[in-house]
Amino acid sequence: MSSSNSTFQSFSSSSSSTIINGQITFTSEQTHSDPSGTRTLRTSQTAGEAPRVERFETDHASRRLEDVSVADAKRVQDVTEQEDTQAKMDRQYEEKMEDEYAKREGGA
Repeated sequence: MSSSNSTFQSFSSSSSSTIINGQITFTSEQTHSDPSGTRTLRTSQTAGEAPRVERFETDHASRRLEDVSVADAKRVQDVTEQEDTQAKMDRQYEEKMEDEYAKREGGA
């Protein structure tokens, strides 16, 4: 008698935007399922505000395994923005220094 393993995988993605009282909110959700369980990533953002990120994971019996809090997700977002800002400031400083050196070499 032979046994068979059935495996499956599914992935879904959706996004939408809504306007309520002039405020635009963008929402997206991605879900990936396989024999071990389901992982969901949900992101929403109102124009001018930081994104709200939620992650959910359930096992094969639909028991919740892991939540990543909104505060944790926001902290990651803030760090990325700070790194981008610092890199931009560093580039601007280097460009100013190069210009200054070029002025000195040309005027000497």
